Amino acid sequence: MTRFETSQTDDTHVVLGKLTSPHGVQGWLKVYSYTSPMDSILDYPEWWVRQGETLTRMTIIQGRRQGKGLVVQIKGVDDRNAAEALAQADILLPKDALPALSADEYYWHELEGLAVFTQAGERLGRVSYLFETGANDVMVVRGDDDAIDKRERLLPFLPDDVIVEISLEDDRMVVNWDSEF
Repeated sequence: MTRFETSQTDDTHVVLGKLTSPHGVQGWLKVYSYTSPMDSILDYPEWWVRQGETLTRMTIIQGRRQGKGLVVQIKGVDDRNAAEALAQADILLPKDALPALSADEYYWHELEGLAVFTQAGERLGRVSYLFETGANDVMVVRGDDDAIDKRERLLPFLPDDVIVEISLEDDRMVVNWDSEF
């Protein structure tokens, strides 16, 4: 196996997927992609792979759809044993490698952790994570010590109906939402 450049995990990277298990005996790996569409993760020729607290930069030789998923061949990962050593590792990219968005678009990782307030100024908690439902994305907002309660709320991410304001600079979001729900 060849030597890779490594660095410690920090908040300058974003997780895009996971290497799940070996595929075959020549070092290929199955990939679970968090991107949409799922194969857009293959647009990046280099990935940072996290195992524990260490990030390792790896070069993708080739990748493709395989059945309902994806598989990749990584430079220096030449057999099943080397691929098994990477199973369940996270795939990351530097945040600055992501495409720029327009002013009213956000990556999910930018929304996670924002404090959420109603229009009446009641703090509901912080965005824990988001998920897709098919109809629209949903934010999971968990009550914290500064919130009106400790409840977990599921709020639809609907910019024209529910989301009133997002301020990444102020670490907050205002929503059109009744605190009783």
